[in-house]
Amino acid sequence: MVFGWGKKKQDDVSVEEVPQTKEIVLSNIPKILSDLGELRKSKTLTEIKNLRNSTEPLINELMKIGNVLEKDNLNVDDIDKHLAIIVVRGKKQVIDVIKKDVTSLPKVSSLDDAEKLNLALNQILKKVGDVLGRQTRVIHIFAKKYATQLKDNLEVMNNNHSEIYKLLKNYNSTKSLSDEISETLNQINALIDSRKEKSHKSIDADENSHSIQVEIASIQNSIDKVRSSESYKRYLDLKNSLDEFGQQKQKIINEINDQFTKISRPLSRYEHASSLDKDQKNLLSLLIANPFSVLVPSNKDSIIIILENVRKGIASGSISVKDIDKTFSNITETVEALDGFVSQVSEYFEKYNKMKNDLNSLKPSDLMSLENDLDKNTSLLEESQTKFKTFQNEIDEIDSKIPRLISDIEYKLQQFSSTKYTVLMSQN
Repeated sequence: MVFGWGKKKQDDVSVEEVPQTKEIVLSNIPKILSDLGELRKSKTLTEIKNLRNSTEPLINELMKIGNVLEKDNLNVDDIDKHLAIIVVRGKKQVIDVIKKDVTSLPKVSSLDDAEKLNLALNQILKKVGDVLGRQTRVIHIFAKKYATQLKDNLEVMNNNHSEIYKLLKNYNSTKSLSDEISETLNQINALIDSRKEKSHKSIDADENSHSIQVEIASIQNSIDKVRSSESYKRYLDLKNSLDEFGQQKQKIINEINDQFTKISRPLSRYEHASSLDKDQKNLLSLLIANPFSVLVPSNKDSIIIILENVRKGIASGSISVKDIDKTFSNITETVEALDGFVSQVSEYFEKYNKMKNDLNSLKPSDLMSLENDLDKNTSLLEESQTKFKTFQNEIDEIDSKIPRLISDIEYKLQQFSSTKYTVLMSQN
């Protein structure tokens, strides 16, 4: 240490005390923190005040030493002239620092005052220590009687400052610990509130799920009754028959397509080469793309006209084909088959529509509504069950967090109060 004061004290050997054990309710923690915090604050201020009061006389004594030293010529007349200059300059530096930087200590009535005291005393010790360190030879050799006084004085001041610093550091440490405990407590309270809210929502979701399940069971029962009725069985039989009959449509389409494919090329060329009115053009386009869709009695004569016009176009050379005779033969064959195709298509739609009308008359009017209600409620059930699981997972997560936070509080409370607390969520 500077100027020889402040030798390190041996740490006191103390027997580790076994902490007391207490049970407390979570809600009582703020009062414990407040009470202990106020007690710590009061004790810290009292001890720092005492240290300040015991240090202030040393400050006054230091000022007196400066005054006496200023008047003492240190017998410089008896020493070498050059050395005397160094001694006088060194003495002046010491006195200047004492006069300028050694001031009365601030009074302590609050922790802010204590911090100001700590800073002020630190500055005094630093300034005086620095100057004495630079002028240590001058003081020890030419002002021996002051060296011991200064050393003893500053050593006590330094020890007092160390105690003040330690007290403030310990208080701030415990204050920080108290703040951490309060913050953790706030987290726990927030989690408890959140758990209550999620628990209510979980119960609502579970009750809603049971309600929906009852509704689904009722709807399913109604659907089962409808599906077990004789009329519904007749409906299914007719539906199966209609599905099977619908397969005949593809056979008719294939047969018609096979025939019209034979003349598809001249038909397409006729479409591009001729100038037809809108209705004829639409009919020709459908005849090329999907002849089944236009083979109805009302279109038969127009189709025959189109086919004969194609024949004339081939004959006149406006429509070119590889084999004219074969194409003429295919056109003739198509015209001759036209009546049969139209009849097949008409008979098919007549029978299909009759079966469809019969099927619609047998279809249960409320079955579709019931099935829609079933789908809707099934979807609502899945949504409600998902919400229930989500809330339960969140509750489980909270239930795992809270004990860890409580353990953290118990650990910090023991550091804060030297008492081993067991924290209970509520009073039994």
